[in-house]
Amino acid sequence: MKLKLSLALSLLFALGLAGAAEYTVEMKNMGADGSMVFEPAVIKVAVGDTVNFVLIDQLHNSESVEGLTPEGSVTWKGGMNQNISVTLDKEGVYVYQCTPHVMLGMVGVIVAGEPVNLEAIKSDSKELSGMFVMNKDRLDKYLAQIE
Repeated sequence: MKLKLSLALSLLFALGLAGAAEYTVEMKNMGADGSMVFEPAVIKVAVGDTVNFVLIDQLHNSESVEGLTPEGSVTWKGGMNQNISVTLDKEGVYVYQCTPHVMLGMVGVIVAGEPVNLEAIKSDSKELSGMFVMNKDRLDKYLAQIE
């Protein structure tokens, strides 16, 4: 019986039907990186995993940044003061923001699988970083953490 169960689980994992993980990112006014942050700010997940954005402090949301996700991938726009869950469907780097606090550098990064689009994201993120009036180098620091 144990062998049958083990074989069945192995088959489910091989087919990608089991084993998807869930991660939590908190939306906060203050955290380890200073004010207006997502924690953790940079996470590595597998394609098919789900990221749950959880409101800790009021007046935040999570929204993917247009042009800073893998081509053809899922995008999202959470409502103000609402939790949102996103299942990553393509390999690569996803940059997201808190819409009302983007000028304060409230951004985060998800790497699903391998960072196949990292160089394009680094190049294309300059316009976003140029909008920051605080924490001007935050996104660059986050992208520098990715290997």
